[in-house]
Amino acid sequence: MNSELRELYQEVIIDHSRRPRNFRRLGDTAHKVEGFNPLCGDHITVYVVVQDDVVKDIAFQGSGCAISTASASVMTEALKGKTRAEAEKLFQAFHGLVTGKPERIADGASLGKLAVFAGVSEFPTRVKCATLCWHTARAAMEGKEEPVSTE
Repeated sequence: MNSELRELYQEVIIDHSRRPRNFRRLGDTAHKVEGFNPLCGDHITVYVVVQDDVVKDIAFQGSGCAISTASASVMTEALKGKTRAEAEKLFQAFHGLVTGKPERIADGASLGKLAVFAGVSEFPTRVKCATLCWHTARAAMEGKEEPVSTE
């Protein structure tokens, strides 16, 4: 990755960590699940409203490092309006991106703004920071109630 692109990606991550989108609690109709990353201290609650198999609304609250907060912010923008199947494809593609396994990115999933997290694969300890919100959102969409942990 060239230095100009890396700098742009860092700017997007900093922007989303300082001014996270969809950082709010959703009402009682939302399914919520908590997620923890004991290694970094990230704690997140993801709220999801799924109607007719489509993510109608998604939000999060919590505290964490810049990567964790930015990932949750960008994730909520990416998942809103997607079907469960589309959300799962995005999860697989994002996970492939941050773990350095690009074969998972195929399958027609367009990462869009999520591509800013490509550099995370160079820092294995940060992969859990970037994926915590995704595992938590997936559990919420599946109707699970137990907390999610990266350990």
